[in-house]
Amino acid sequence: MKSIRLFLATSIVSLLTLFNFVAAVQGYQSSMREADALFDNQMLDLALLVSNLDVSDERLRSMQLGEDLAFQIWQNDKLLAASANAPVQALHQFSEGYDYANFSSYRWRTLAKYDRSHEKWVFIAERTDLRFVLAENVVLQSVAPLLLGIPLVGILVWFFVSKGLAPLQKLSFALKSKPANDLLPIDFGDSILELDQVIASINGFVARLESAMNREKSFSADAAHELRTPISALKIQLHNFAGTVDAKGDAYNELQQGIDRMQHLIEQLLALYRSSPDQFDAKGKSVNLLDLAQDVVARLYPEFEKKDQQISLESEVEREKEALTIHGEFFALETLLTNLLVNASRYTPNGGQILVALSRKHDNVILSVEDDGVGIAPDDRERIFDRFTRLSGNQEVTVPGCGLGLAIVRHVADLHGASVKVSSSRFGHGTAFIVEFPSEKIVNHGMRDERVGDA
Repeated sequence: MKSIRLFLATSIVSLLTLFNFVAAVQGYQSSMREADALFDNQMLDLALLVSNLDVSDERLRSMQLGEDLAFQIWQNDKLLAASANAPVQALHQFSEGYDYANFSSYRWRTLAKYDRSHEKWVFIAERTDLRFVLAENVVLQSVAPLLLGIPLVGILVWFFVSKGLAPLQKLSFALKSKPANDLLPIDFGDSILELDQVIASINGFVARLESAMNREKSFSADAAHELRTPISALKIQLHNFAGTVDAKGDAYNELQQGIDRMQHLIEQLLALYRSSPDQFDAKGKSVNLLDLAQDVVARLYPEFEKKDQQISLESEVEREKEALTIHGEFFALETLLTNLLVNASRYTPNGGQILVALSRKHDNVILSVEDDGVGIAPDDRERIFDRFTRLSGNQEVTVPGCGLGLAIVRHVADLHGASVKVSSSRFGHGTAFIVEFPSEKIVNHGMRDERVGDA
């Protein structure tokens, strides 16, 4: 993952380091030129002093100017005097100017100066390594603070870059913390100039998204509500029509099944709309799952009785009022359990068994619905949660339905932070749907049970 802050800080520090390096190189070269000019002038002054020495004095033969300096005095190709560390050969050509020479294992800077008044040559030599050391020390003393200041500059750059990117981080946090149903524009007050266009674009996108969602919600809700009336009228007319035709005929039965399927689809669309994030109460109320299961089983019991199916409800938890009460939205949880039970009844043959079980596992609440029906192949257990998915190659193609029930189950579970798993049931064949609610959804002990929502 790339970081704008890291990129800016690294780029600025790198540029400053490169600038300091170039400045240091330029400063070193300039200092060396200045040092060479200074030392050359000193050598010229020394040559003028040496030219005035009395060459007849024998002490000049052993005179020592220092390890870094040497001199010679020549006249008519004859060496008149020299320092103790000077060689016997001439240090320089017999022509005025500066040059370099090698002797005594060192590199020397040499100067030849002709004294016309005494008709003699004065040669001066100075070790180059010592003058370089002195010049480098001067340069390093001026460059060292720059190099040592780079870490401090890096810290300051990081601080100011972070300060400059703070509004962007604030915008990111504001977007991340917005609830799913919050489509209000972002208001930053007096935002900085560079973010104004970004905020305007985001608010424009949010406005278009809200408009599209409102159109979709209005269409789904209005269509479902409006279709309820003609469906009810069709059912009444069908009931009246049964007295004039053979109510057991294939045409009548197909017509009745088509109307029932259409009514079921409308009810599922309404359930999907009412469990959407913008309609969902994120905080929820206290819902006791055992009471909810008892109510749903009692309401659907006539459907099980028609197929002579045995429905059971069991709980393995003591103090059920406390341990099985979770934070949730009552209508959404009721829709989840209703769809699971209706699905189990449809795919369980006459005389089959259906089990609703509640338990605790690792502080989580487990709600399972099991049947001894046809079962689901392992490869299809994840695909069945897709909207409008009807499996082929088994009984499902002949069972009435719209393919939304299990999609709504997964959707409601996600809204409650729960997981849905599919496995084989304990009956040996059939399917088990296991919904696991996390421990953070469980209501603290002693909290009053409360159910909210429409049935």
